[in-house]
Amino acid sequence: MSTPLTIIGSGMAGIGLLRALRALDAERPVTLITADSGDDYSKPLLSGGFAKRLPPERLAARSALRVAEELNVVVRTHTRVEAIDLGQRTLRIGEERLPWGELVLATGAAPAIPFPVAEAIAGRVFTINDLDDYRAFQGALAALGRPGRVAIVGAGLVGCEFANDLQAGGHEVCLVAPETAPLPRLLPEPLGRALGEAFEAAGMELALGTGTTALEAAGADVGLVLDDGSRLEADLVLVATGLRPRTALAEAAGLAVSAAGIQTDRYLTTSAPGVHALGDVACVDGVNAMYVQPLQASARALAKTLSGTPTPVRYGPWPVLVKTPLLPVVALPPENPPARWRIEGEAGDFTALAESEDGRLIGFALTGACVRRKVELARAAPPLLG
Repeated sequence: MSTPLTIIGSGMAGIGLLRALRALDAERPVTLITADSGDDYSKPLLSGGFAKRLPPERLAARSALRVAEELNVVVRTHTRVEAIDLGQRTLRIGEERLPWGELVLATGAAPAIPFPVAEAIAGRVFTINDLDDYRAFQGALAALGRPGRVAIVGAGLVGCEFANDLQAGGHEVCLVAPETAPLPRLLPEPLGRALGEAFEAAGMELALGTGTTALEAAGADVGLVLDDGSRLEADLVLVATGLRPRTALAEAAGLAVSAAGIQTDRYLTTSAPGVHALGDVACVDGVNAMYVQPLQASARALAKTLSGTPTPVRYGPWPVLVKTPLLPVVALPPENPPARWRIEGEAGDFTALAESEDGRLIGFALTGACVRRKVELARAAPPLLG
């Protein structure tokens, strides 16, 4: 009988690994432990549901019960693992000590809120990182009984996608960020400004170049205190200021971790034999890539390794498709800052090529009609973890 496998985490990483594993091994005993409902859903769909007015149940492809039945796995929902004992190979869950043979940590990343939030308004300040978060925020919008005034703090990928989605859903949106243009990690500034102009043309308010220092009660509203001394008010606030890998469980167990995640080699093996890390929580050979394509590549590679064929992960080129229909965006961010960006285009249709000192293509960013070049440029770009 094969060694029992335990997976902690039921997001895209955990369930994606389970699917890939079942394609290779239908019988291995597997237990999936999750702190949430365990529903199987695609996380990228969360930032497309408000425009379509989709209830949470429409985003879930299958319930935890169906996951258990279809993938032949024991699923333990709303169960929080308190500690990992590497020596005894057990998990501590309350008074229970659950043994494991091999262990996969797919605990994801948690939203970071870098400013104080007054207790009185905690029920009107949200992050959306999973289906339960989506359910809570949608409920708060519905409780208003009218289109909401929503302030989104953060102009990265998550903030911009939700801004576009909520605006398309009929809500008033104000996008607040310290950067001077949206998507600063993916786009050079001229392309970011083009996205901002598309947002403004659609009626969105932009408060860029201003950081948020605190959230306070303002009568029935939430008040955003900005670092230039001004204030904004909204019905609800959605904070999208980045994610931090959930490494506390691994660190307490003695695994090697850093700010970038649980350290693994290219076989997704941690510093302890028989323990692997996958998805947003994993820093693979020095790289933490919190995007769908690297996650899927990692799940496929780890499934092969766990099935007896050790397989290092290779990401290859992985363009990021940003869901901003107001101005389509595709980017393959360079691993290191480029020597220069070569930018061509106008009126929102831009091609930006990131080049090394010797003129090699090391990344790109595309907006508007130029996104059709994504396949051509991805083939020419160097792979990450190739």
